[in-house]
Amino acid sequence: MDRTALMIFAESIVAGGIPTADQYRALAEISDQDVFMLFPGADLIREHWFGREIHLCNICNGKSGRCSEDCTFCAQSSHYTTGAEVYPLMDKERLKKGGIHASGTPINRYSIVTTGKRLPRKEVAAVAEALAELDTAQIGTCASLGILDSEDFRVLKSAGVTRYHHNLETARSHFDRICTTHTYEARIETIRAAKASGLSVCSGGIFGIGETDAQVLEFALTLKALEVDAVPLNFLLPVKGTPMADRRELTPLRCLKIISLFRYVLPEKDIYICGGREKNFRDLHPLIFYAGASGIMTGDYLTTSGRTLQADLELLDELGFAPRRK
Repeated sequence: MDRTALMIFAESIVAGGIPTADQYRALAEISDQDVFMLFPGADLIREHWFGREIHLCNICNGKSGRCSEDCTFCAQSSHYTTGAEVYPLMDKERLKKGGIHASGTPINRYSIVTTGKRLPRKEVAAVAEALAELDTAQIGTCASLGILDSEDFRVLKSAGVTRYHHNLETARSHFDRICTTHTYEARIETIRAAKASGLSVCSGGIFGIGETDAQVLEFALTLKALEVDAVPLNFLLPVKGTPMADRRELTPLRCLKIISLFRYVLPEKDIYICGGREKNFRDLHPLIFYAGASGIMTGDYLTTSGRTLQADLELLDELGFAPRRK
């Protein structure tokens, strides 16, 4: 596709057109060097559904380290020696602390994230209790507690939690190369169970872990088929001690292309840029919104530090964006 064809394509998406498989493949085949061709259409699509407002989210690493799973990129896996901090589930006051702080800021949603294949049912209830004490008129609540079932989701929903986060991480065709201790289908069933329980779902993954452009597209189309509500995109920060420690395949242009591809495939869904955005996008970091992003994770990530809320608010102001109204 040339620039004119890409803009016509984006306008057709805004008008409700349904792209063909060949059109999606043509997007994925655009070279990283030509990524700027994707921006006008991606920006048009983002602005049509989200205007100039950017969703801000923030997380709490509520339980850290000693995860039984062998995800090759993860600092918290017990299969690797990484020096990641290890601690049990925080008490209720510490779990609430970040949410109370976020309530007084432009941050839209606060999530408690825990390590492990799944959080024990008793601890799921403890997280639910902590989130129930936050003022949901001031801050949306979310939990990311692993592979749960319908009973767990009932507990969370009863506590006023409105969203569940559960990443698929990558395309089905690539998953076995990054994790062998549980199946892709288990992750998909968790998403389906959360949706069936009446929760909205935030699900995305991580890039720079050996996936091809075709697998990026495959992944985006899987999330489209699952009708997830928001898609967090993370970009690998190699961690010493993991199998991905020496992988350095991401460039700022490739990262921007991934955002744009997801925006064309998932036009009306929130796309959040999360882990690795500062170091992987480098000087091109402000372009994430023109590539199609409608949200960012602000503050620290699970095991690495991020940008401060103040720095992100200043960036939005400089670019003519604003935090999404609550």
